[in-house]
Amino acid sequence: MLGRVTWDFRRSNDADWGTGFINMPLMQNIIRLTIEQSQWDPLDVGVPYPTGFHPRSASEVHQWQNFVRTRKRKTLFAFAGGKRPGMKNDFRSLLLSYCYKESDSCRVVDCGRTRCQDGTSAILEAFIDSDFCLQPRGDSYTRRSQFDCMLAGSIPVFFWQNGIYDQYQWFLPGDPQSFSVFIDHRDVRNGTTSIRRVLEIFSREEVRRMREKVIDSIPKFVYADPSQGLDVSRDAVDIAIDGVLRRFKEQRGGRKSNTTKEASETAKHSNVLMRRLQDSYDQKSGEDGDNNSSYNSKGDIRAVLVVMRTVIS
Repeated sequence: MLGRVTWDFRRSNDADWGTGFINMPLMQNIIRLTIEQSQWDPLDVGVPYPTGFHPRSASEVHQWQNFVRTRKRKTLFAFAGGKRPGMKNDFRSLLLSYCYKESDSCRVVDCGRTRCQDGTSAILEAFIDSDFCLQPRGDSYTRRSQFDCMLAGSIPVFFWQNGIYDQYQWFLPGDPQSFSVFIDHRDVRNGTTSIRRVLEIFSREEVRRMREKVIDSIPKFVYADPSQGLDVSRDAVDIAIDGVLRRFKEQRGGRKSNTTKEASETAKHSNVLMRRLQDSYDQKSGEDGDNNSSYNSKGDIRAVLVVMRTVIS
């Protein structure tokens, strides 16, 4: 399990930052859980960014779902983000300018004025009070804000197809149109599409159905308190472990049994990899540029490592 996007572990030896961990020979046949996967590597599996909500029981999840379901929302859409002055054609800057102009319809959390890195409550409050939340790309294809948005029961609006739709198939509904809205970023940039007009087209019943899909998904993408779990419900860790075990079963069923020597080599290699992964996760790791925070639940990580070690060996 990797605590940052997969690209941070695919760097060349002379890169200024990051690591070439995934490029190591022993990593070439290992299933990797990461908060953003490579769409060209079948061994990468995207898992949700951790939010600030770590429920201790299924009842806590149900209480939160009921709260966001019955919330009276005052704003059509919200946006939380900051400008990237050094980035050419920065789309976040465009959204900020647009939202300031559409202040009657859009609630803004400007991360250039508000400290967003620590998960300020202003972000969650904006999403809770809005029907939709604008979700451009982060510093890579995805961002933590996408899950903060859905945790608040707000319907995400995406501007790139190769973002969340291709990342988290184990955790989100199969039909993207059932829980989100897509508006092509090129149409917004050239002025041929108005975000407000697109979102105003949806009826209250359509908004209700989409929100319900988002709320139903909350237990699947949150990380429960590792000391408690969610009783009968399955959180993101449970779903990820089940998925990894299915992958192992499929791989074992598709190949011949190893000889005794090959099995011994596999066990030796897996133990080395598990130690390296454990060492990696004992260090603090962040997320995207907007919200730098670490995985709090090392118990979850160790549980995944134990399962992987047991199955591989």
